[in-house]
Amino acid sequence: AALFAAGVGQGDEVIMPALTVIMDAYAAIHLGAIPVFADVHEDTHVISVDDIARKITPRTKAIVTVSWEGLSCDMDPIMALARSRGIKVIDDSARTVLGRYKGRLAGTIADLSVFSFEAKKHMTCGGEGGMIVSNDAELARLARKFAGIGYRHLTADAGRTHLAIDVVQDPAYRRFDVIGLNYRLNDVSAAVGIGQLERIDELVRQRQAVGRMFEDATSGCGWLIPQRAPEGYEHAYYTFSAEYRGESVHGTSWKAFYNQYKAMGGDGFYGAVAIPYLEPALLGKTYGATAFAPGLCPVAEGLQQRVMCFKTNYRDLEVAKRKVDLLAELIRKF
Repeated sequence: AALFAAGVGQGDEVIMPALTVIMDAYAAIHLGAIPVFADVHEDTHVISVDDIARKITPRTKAIVTVSWEGLSCDMDPIMALARSRGIKVIDDSARTVLGRYKGRLAGTIADLSVFSFEAKKHMTCGGEGGMIVSNDAELARLARKFAGIGYRHLTADAGRTHLAIDVVQDPAYRRFDVIGLNYRLNDVSAAVGIGQLERIDELVRQRQAVGRMFEDATSGCGWLIPQRAPEGYEHAYYTFSAEYRGESVHGTSWKAFYNQYKAMGGDGFYGAVAIPYLEPALLGKTYGATAFAPGLCPVAEGLQQRVMCFKTNYRDLEVAKRKVDLLAELIRKF
């Protein structure tokens, strides 16, 4: 819906990070557009503005930034680059609720920003759902129309069409002027989301507290390196993400370290999601002038093999501390 609002259509190019969920690429493909993958910074794990600049062509219509694992992208230079080229920016802030970039809330800087309320996120609506935000009323209107099956008279305001019932019930009334989808959240899920929103400060603070515990536990470890939050950034800690270099340092593979941590009683942690263009759904296919194959974004491809994402969504900080202490104990064994 956000890409549609940004004017993305058949043959347009949408730049996005290689370290992201495949759904960002799917959104472009479903509109007939071409996903173009840009590499990331090895220390922050978020998209590189320099590689964005290298990937821009006359067909570039939008840039999707992804605030990865709770850390915002470097938005100021990205927005400046986009403005200079007439390109819209959409920030995928699904994992960065109440994160901050230079004092500003994540998700308030781009032309449009999207949030996810899926069950594992900072807040949920009891299942699947999400939200689009924008300071531009026209972009908001277009996004809402697309998410509302393309109803002609939908606006960015609350409510359905604001038309008199006798107008809507007339057989001459034509309802749809764009091809949209049904992304409308049901009332029960919306009520759950509103309840979660009332607790959002508490929910985010809890994750941040757990994230700081993991930061302390890995401090001084030269082979488990936390995602770097630059000065002026506030990490929302969707997970605690760290790059594992233990295999080259002490010969213990990613999976062996995982198994040792679990055997000690630790919770299983996640690897980074697979690079979208290396997933079977896209690997080997050609979109535009690019054949999706290994080597397109070497930094992201290398990081994806090494990153460990430790859960932060503990309801009990004492339970979280025990899990963090187990990680610290395991680190000391090497």
